[in-house]
Amino acid sequence: MCSCRRLGGGLVQAGGSLRLSCAASAFPFDNYAIGWFRQTPGGVREGVSSISSDGETYYKNSVRGRFTISSDNAKNTVYLQMTSLKPEDTAVYYCGALRHRYRLTLPTNRVDSWGKETLVTVSS
Repeated sequence: MCSCRRLGGGLVQAGGSLRLSCAASAFPFDNYAIGWFRQTPGGVREGVSSISSDGETYYKNSVRGRFTISSDNAKNTVYLQMTSLKPEDTAVYYCGALRHRYRLTLPTNRVDSWGKETLVTVSS
């Protein structure tokens, strides 16, 4: 199971970059993936990326090519490197642990452990 602690976030201009970190109690762990989710003001929480214990990655279309998810297994940490940020990327970001079979759909109601939120604000 994951005890996710979030590090990173902040204010950046459009076109800039930020890196979010999620420190898990243990990673990789069998049958689980770590996902990154975000929620815009007034919007619903949605999954944007995931990484499985075997290194398989997934990206939502709107972030593919701009965001990169990776893991440092020695540090039990998952990162989300965000580049070419857009104002529409402004949201509260979360990491979460969920069963491997949900790694491509990232249903929020299937997240077993949530990390603390971090606000990412992209100014135009």
